[in-house]
Amino acid sequence: MSIFSDNIRFLRTQKNLSQQELADQILMSRVRYSKYEDGRSEAPYELLIRISKYFNLSIDLLLTVDIRKYPLEDVLKLPDNRIVLPVVVDQLGNNSIEIVPQKASMGYLSGYSDPEYIESLQRISLPFLTNGKYRAFPAQGDSMPPFKDGSYIIGKYVENIDDLKPNKSYVFVTLNDGISYKRFTSRNKKSITVVADNSFYKPYDIHLREVVEVWQYASGIFPEDFEPDNFENYNFKHMFLEIRRDIQELDQKISKK
Repeated sequence: MSIFSDNIRFLRTQKNLSQQELADQILMSRVRYSKYEDGRSEAPYELLIRISKYFNLSIDLLLTVDIRKYPLEDVLKLPDNRIVLPVVVDQLGNNSIEIVPQKASMGYLSGYSDPEYIESLQRISLPFLTNGKYRAFPAQGDSMPPFKDGSYIIGKYVENIDDLKPNKSYVFVTLNDGISYKRFTSRNKKSITVVADNSFYKPYDIHLREVVEVWQYASGIFPEDFEPDNFENYNFKHMFLEIRRDIQELDQKISKK
């Protein structure tokens, strides 16, 4: 038996179909179909396409993920069915929020589509976060104050990139940069433009083909209190950035003259 054979058996029984009825739907004999469901033969690509279209599930999902663990009515599917995101609740009915660990944040890019990896993550529940799929990501650097190393950004999964709202903050998971937390400003046919709240950093574009996941900011976790000097340093840095911006504007005015 294989994941594929287990999956098509499960999907068939979920629809209350006999092997003959399903074989008729995908245009083949029952005897031939039974060989694939029993794992005695490997399905050719043209059959994989037919089964994928019939059940509205990607071939990748059919071949690599044991969907029996994730009832279809209880999961959130990405637009192309690349992966499934189980919406797990605790004993009180609160959404369980997976926490991507600080030290293993780079591994998220290779594990985000692996349900077993997601299952291995620690979880917390926040009763005020409902009606959606949430995940906590580690903050890095100083581009988005007040978040700093050691704090976490909780994001709500965004199903469609067209739903991004200007001036709202998001966690972007991209092929080149991994996990980044930025403010969305605009988009065009090929890319989106994002910017850091720390004006020391310039806005930049992310090609749409690079975007893997997007999570809208919902809440934050700060493991440590800010020390007084943190605020002083931040205020000093903010003042420096204001001066830097004024100088840039002055240079631009002079150059125009």
